[in-house]
Amino acid sequence: MTTVFDIPAGALITKVAEELKNESEIAAPEWSEYVKTGVHKQMPPENPDWWYIRSAAVLRRIYVDGPLGVERMRSVYGGIQNRGSKPSHFRKGSGSIARKVMQQLEAVGYVEKITGGRRVSAKGRKFLDNIAHSLMEGIVVELPGLAKY
Repeated sequence: MTTVFDIPAGALITKVAEELKNESEIAAPEWSEYVKTGVHKQMPPENPDWWYIRSAAVLRRIYVDGPLGVERMRSVYGGIQNRGSKPSHFRKGSGSIARKVMQQLEAVGYVEKITGGRRVSAKGRKFLDNIAHSLMEGIVVELPGLAKY
């Protein structure tokens, strides 16, 4: 069976984001149009669907590295802050975005809360593995020399 580990992250996240748009519980808050994704950023995201892409990336990250909490997600989505002539420093990403995304994924049933953070539920694992499997079938069709396994 094909899993998340067999598919390139970019292709998987794009496809999962498209599927998450169909979920009624996953929706960008009103403030998401204006908010920066962290202190280290200078502008908000330009892509209007960035909330769904971030949700898909968080779901994949929890699948790969779980269980994870909000603080760990803040570190994952942090970056270098440009401080002008002073040396740059690492800054964590937004905790509110990570928290809201995890809460929405939990409401859908793809993530469950445990001691030490959140992990992917059986429903979430099935959701991601099915998408990974469909992407792998597309790769096999495009590359006829690649053997199925």
